[in-house]
Amino acid sequence: MFEFGRDLRKLFDKARESEDLGWVELIGADLLQAEARRESIDAGRVSCARPFETERRAGALWREHARRTGAGDSLDRAERAAESLSRAAGSDDQRVLAAIDRAQVLLLRFDLCGDPGRLAAALEALASAGPTRRGWVAAEAAAAQALIQARQARLSGQADALHEASVALDAAVRAAEAKGLPNADDLKLERAALALEIGVLTRDSRMLDRAGRDLSALAETFSPDRRPLSRARVLGLCGAGLSALAAAAGHPEAQAQGRMMFQAAAEQFTPDHSPLDWAAIQVAQAGEGDGPLMPLVQAEALTQGQGLVLGALARERRLAREIALAAEVGDRAGLDQIETRLRDRLPAAGKAPLDWVADQLGMARLTLARRTVGKTAPQALALGLLEAEAVARESGALVLAERAAGLRARA
Repeated sequence: MFEFGRDLRKLFDKARESEDLGWVELIGADLLQAEARRESIDAGRVSCARPFETERRAGALWREHARRTGAGDSLDRAERAAESLSRAAGSDDQRVLAAIDRAQVLLLRFDLCGDPGRLAAALEALASAGPTRRGWVAAEAAAAQALIQARQARLSGQADALHEASVALDAAVRAAEAKGLPNADDLKLERAALALEIGVLTRDSRMLDRAGRDLSALAETFSPDRRPLSRARVLGLCGAGLSALAAAAGHPEAQAQGRMMFQAAAEQFTPDHSPLDWAAIQVAQAGEGDGPLMPLVQAEALTQGQGLVLGALARERRLAREIALAAEVGDRAGLDQIETRLRDRLPAAGKAPLDWVADQLGMARLTLARRTVGKTAPQALALGLLEAEAVARESGALVLAERAAGLRARA
């Protein structure tokens, strides 16, 4: 028994030294934070044998903790690690690697909190590093640039830009596989997500087929015993794709399959293991449907107060469901209570622009709900919705912007 324990510990220690950080999916957010702190301390020791590489690992672990929890402190620590790498870089390759880490922090800040300016800054960071001679370093730089390009293409909404970004991701995947980079499968997941988005948006069957093939292969690659979070993201993407296609085609059986995919994704891990992944699944499966309110309340609780895009989405979905439930039973008093809470909150929400957007959409839904229960609607909120849409687009929160535009069309 004790021999087994020691052997298991050796395997864990060996995994810590690996370039592939996939093993961190097996540990919870608290232990992940402790590992990141340990690497940061080790990197600062005079006795550290490989300070540059150790600092890079620390930065990667801080980014992963921030991605799972939304913790601003972890993002700041990841940024400080990237700055430390820039100061310590002693070769062209190390300067490029430091720039890649800086770009990855900016990319993650955009994913979590919005602001397209961060994407432009990430590209500038990559460009400032200059060329590299080593093939695998160039492959990492190409991967980072392709991820940034994909997000910028989504913001543009232009078919040509989306297809160019898909081509760039294809090239990044091939380079990562050729150089044996551990993030090749993660890049395939990004490629599948983009192909799915293009396919749904443009009704391109070729892109939908590509997304389906990639997701099927990744579902086999990402074992629930080794990569539970990655597997959950694959299943969540499958659920989102099925739900979007089913809604467009009016296909209830496919909608039911989509819900099953979301449920399977949520079962891969517990909420405390990765709070943001769990909240994202709850928000995605809520869609425009009639699901339960409590998971959205929990998702909002896990994401509030951090200025997160996901937090604003959770709040918007929770408000939408709460208002719909009150309207279904003709509960005018309940609608009045929701409005009072929203009006009390709006000035404070102004400090967090996307939370303010979510509350504006809630006020618009109240207007529409009151029409269904026979009460005269307050003055039209078209101007507020226009402003909310503009704020959401400026922040890069396209889902909120599209919902504002949809409500404005109904107001």
